[in-house]
Amino acid sequence: MITLVDYGAGNVRSVVNAIKRLGETVKPVSCAEDIQRAEKLVFPGVGNFSSMMQILERKKYIQALIDYLAADRPFLGICLGLQALFDSSQEAEGVQGLGIISGIVKRFTVDLSVPHIGWNGINIKQPSRVFQGLQGDERFYFVHSYHVVPDDDAVVLTTTNYGYEFVSAVQKGNIIATQFHPEKSGSAGLSVLKNFLNLEIPASFPEQVTQRTSLSKRIIACLDVRSNDQGDLVVTKGDQYDVREDGDVRNLGKPVELAKRYYEEGADEITFLNITGFRDFPLEDMPMLEVLQKTSEKVFVPLTIGGGIRDYTDKDGKVYTALEVASEYFRSGADKISIGSDAVLIVEAYLKTGKKTGASAIEEIARVYGNQAVVISIDPRRVYVNAPDEVDHPVIQTRFPGPDGEQYCWYQCTIKGGREGRDLDASTLARVCEELGAGEILLNCIDQDGTNSGFDIELINLVRNTVTIPVIASSGAGCVEHFYEVFSQTKAEAALAAGIFHRREVPVGDVKKYLNGKVDVRL
Repeated sequence: MITLVDYGAGNVRSVVNAIKRLGETVKPVSCAEDIQRAEKLVFPGVGNFSSMMQILERKKYIQALIDYLAADRPFLGICLGLQALFDSSQEAEGVQGLGIISGIVKRFTVDLSVPHIGWNGINIKQPSRVFQGLQGDERFYFVHSYHVVPDDDAVVLTTTNYGYEFVSAVQKGNIIATQFHPEKSGSAGLSVLKNFLNLEIPASFPEQVTQRTSLSKRIIACLDVRSNDQGDLVVTKGDQYDVREDGDVRNLGKPVELAKRYYEEGADEITFLNITGFRDFPLEDMPMLEVLQKTSEKVFVPLTIGGGIRDYTDKDGKVYTALEVASEYFRSGADKISIGSDAVLIVEAYLKTGKKTGASAIEEIARVYGNQAVVISIDPRRVYVNAPDEVDHPVIQTRFPGPDGEQYCWYQCTIKGGREGRDLDASTLARVCEELGAGEILLNCIDQDGTNSGFDIELINLVRNTVTIPVIASSGAGCVEHFYEVFSQTKAEAALAAGIFHRREVPVGDVKKYLNGKVDVRL
């Protein structure tokens, strides 16, 4: 029996599913006594340090955790569950941690994108049973803006390089804690979990011990999900956002089956976009929640969900906040949520006053779950102009002239599935969303969508040079060479595709094989 500390923030369903996949049963903590009675305790933490400690205090879990850990009983902390072991965090000045390990939690100070998101390696510093069966060169999934700094190097289990070397796992007696997410790290992560659960395994080093690691470029499979005319949820794909073919919704497969296939082919993440979400209230869309739940039982890489994450008032006048909608998605198996049209409206309101309200969906979700959990999906299209001073928006000189020979263009944001343009440009939207707390940009391009002609490199460079958070390039991939082009000509951290994967024109594995040796990818 494995006891799980679920304090109500983030996706713990995936941890539960991973442990069950290994043949164990899980008991969620419902009171402090459950912690005291635990045989093995797993503490997955996601979100904000202050919010976590406040909830633990309110639930009266803190002293029980300290007593359990002080007794050197089997414990696995994951991500924020690692950071909680330390004295304090720069994320929450004045808030005390559990103080089991002396040291603090610091924000990354690097000339790279923060959060640190994606697959990176580990430099192993001491033997541990969790390394049983590993080669030593495996990649694990990270998603964080802060890292631990112990006072005593003796507790350091692994380090990882991201601008500089930081501590990515600790070990102190029977206490093991990782900054990476084993439950989201595929087969390697499941091995770490399995080894932690078996107390009889002797401590060892893997076959290889690396001295330096690097962050891989991510290949993401995207599934646009909507109901067809028969009411069934299907994966579809549009051509410049038109998903109908001969009058019917284009049906490219079932969501859970496709997600499982992409996981097995080596996709680094799976993104679901509920493309009817702007019309329908997602908490009434139980089939979509079920898709997440079932996918998280079979897919052990990160899942992102977008569509309809906004404040909503139902027909009876009951008000639901965007935070409540997002929370339901997280509980159903999502690791990150994607906000599209509503982000445009939020930024428009912000630009009118220049002041944060603290009440927007971006700010509220980031405050509770951390900025790494908030992805902004931008759907721009080119608007050509003859001269830069024709509009009050950032304008680029393009290599691809407009229909009347225009040499300049700006990127207009759209809402409602690309059907309505707004007086807002993509780079401004990205910049303001970062200020409000977003942790990642999913950058689409209506002009390239479904064309198989390659990513819009000019758009990606424009936005990537505007923000300091990771950017996912989307729209236009048609061959393996397009993925190399986007990674070699831009600083995008990830590239996403849909139709070419669904139709098996370019399998995920073929993209990885082509990039291997040219671009740092996880094989």
